[in-house]
Amino acid sequence: MKTVNSISGGKTSAYIAANYPADYNVFSLVRTSDTKCLFPDAKIRQIVSDKIGQEFIGTLEMDDIIYTILDLEQFIGTEINWVTGLTFDELIDKHGKYLPNLMARYCTSEMKVIPIAQWCYENMSLPVEMRIGFRANEQSRAKTMIDKLENQYELFKFNIGKSENGRNKWKVLPYRKPSFPLIKDAIFKDTIENFWIDKPVRFAYMNNCVGCFHRSELLLKHMSVRDETKFDWFIDSENRTKNTFKSGITYQKIKNHKLQLDLFDDDFNECDSGYCGL
Repeated sequence: MKTVNSISGGKTSAYIAANYPADYNVFSLVRTSDTKCLFPDAKIRQIVSDKIGQEFIGTLEMDDIIYTILDLEQFIGTEINWVTGLTFDELIDKHGKYLPNLMARYCTSEMKVIPIAQWCYENMSLPVEMRIGFRANEQSRAKTMIDKLENQYELFKFNIGKSENGRNKWKVLPYRKPSFPLIKDAIFKDTIENFWIDKPVRFAYMNNCVGCFHRSELLLKHMSVRDETKFDWFIDSENRTKNTFKSGITYQKIKNHKLQLDLFDDDFNECDSGYCGL
């Protein structure tokens, strides 16, 4: 059985890639076709375009994540395979301009989970053993995942080709057997943070999309200041679709909100992140 490290761009999955070598490392890139979010370095844009096999314009995560994956590949000395699905813009149109939200989190499925699973199907024999980045204090999350398995494996619906009439053909197959090396070896957050202190890998301030709807309104306001251009993409998407990412509030109102106190980077942590990509 082949082993796979699914890399999200955060320190935890990077720690696994660095300390638990696998047959394959895979990273799924969130993309946008909006040129206002153009990745600023043309040379790096071309490198990423070559890796994903199509034009890369920009990402809706912080731009630092691109450098994270490139740095990490050099640090571990092993190839990281880049995959990608539809752009976020295309995905919204595919879903009838219905924006993802807490009740319908299709963005994670279609921009992270499905591209990685489909790549595994097309490039190796299934099932695979996939390392999951739950740390030693997250045993309840691991149990929740394990309880959903069938005969130790997660089942997945794969696109296996086209029928004669041109429609997609699908088949449910055993996909992966999750393993939890950080739980097994009692690895907590402090160990991971300390590991990366002196390593040549650049990490984003925070992972996941800048306007991730899992985040609190306070953090979203903070992100609207840190990365205004990408935050504005979420505002534009709400204006374009006449729908909202969060119930009862628009991103424009969040951006316009006047804070009563100054916020600092360490006022927030990964609990706000939504754990996208695990």
